[in-house]
Amino acid sequence: MEVLKEMLVEGKAGNTHNSFRIFAAWDSVSGASHYTIKRFFRDGKLYITLSSSVICSQLSMQKDVLLRKVNNALAGDDLYIGNAVDGPVKELILK
Repeated sequence: MEVLKEMLVEGKAGNTHNSFRIFAAWDSVSGASHYTIKRFFRDGKLYITLSSSVICSQLSMQKDVLLRKVNNALAGDDLYIGNAVDGPVKELILK
């Protein structure tokens, strides 16, 4: 596992790889992967575009819980590269 992480970091693929791990964590904890049509991560902000305004409204009320769950999932993810303890996702933006 460590060799894979080193290869990704040395090959400058770590950021892209981490974004995919963050998206996978979102899909896992949100229960809204079926309604998620766009995902984007930059500068600690996870942008999620949903196909349903009703789902977006419901998830907006749970943003703090979802943010904590995503970061907890990343902290337990052996394939995530970097420090997930402090929470790589600082803000969750739902559209």
